[in-house]
Amino acid sequence: MTLAYVATILAAGPTTLLLALSSLLVAIVLGFAAAFAKLSRSPVLRGAAGLYTFVIRGIPDLVVMLLVYYSLPALLNQFADALGFDIRFEFSPVVAGVATLGLIFGAYMTETFKSALQNIPKGQIEAAMAYGLSRRRLFLRIVLPQLVRLALPGFTNNWLVLAKATALVSLIGLQDVMFRAKGAAEATAMPFTFYLVAAGFYLAVTLASMALLVHAARRFELGTKAFEP
Repeated sequence: MTLAYVATILAAGPTTLLLALSSLLVAIVLGFAAAFAKLSRSPVLRGAAGLYTFVIRGIPDLVVMLLVYYSLPALLNQFADALGFDIRFEFSPVVAGVATLGLIFGAYMTETFKSALQNIPKGQIEAAMAYGLSRRRLFLRIVLPQLVRLALPGFTNNWLVLAKATALVSLIGLQDVMFRAKGAAEATAMPFTFYLVAAGFYLAVTLASMALLVHAARRFELGTKAFEP
């Protein structure tokens, strides 16, 4: 019976990984947009991006998740009723989880990407513009490779925290690793055993992620040491 519960818990691994990767994609998009907004010349964009990162980083992750999953649909339904629309809003745990984690870690990615952009030598960008490179080629050939290299340490840390934060989504009913571990623990009165299985899963994800991202960091560092003073 114990092995059957273990298999059930691990069978939810793809759901947890899909949640984490989908949230990461949302966080990257939001992080890029907010980072460029913070570095723009527009005070409106800078103010909006600053407010976003300040508010999101100042509220506990669980509170944000509960607001998105419970409060936001209720608020939208009230607006729909007030306007006379026969529409009901309800978010699934997956949608709420991806939106919440993407929103939260988008704020942290913003600071990571902003710092990386600020550390790209301006002389290189000015030289590329003087040679007549288009904005698209300038970004793809000059900015993006260095942005990835400079942002990778912070990106790695954000991803590792995000992957573990997916456990919070079990609280709103997503059938992920943590949700099934909790169910197995309650059904068998063996909490240590099954929470240890969940811990092992997250540790395995962390180790695999570290191996891949450290390898990526070494690849991006090739050719840079020779130019350091």
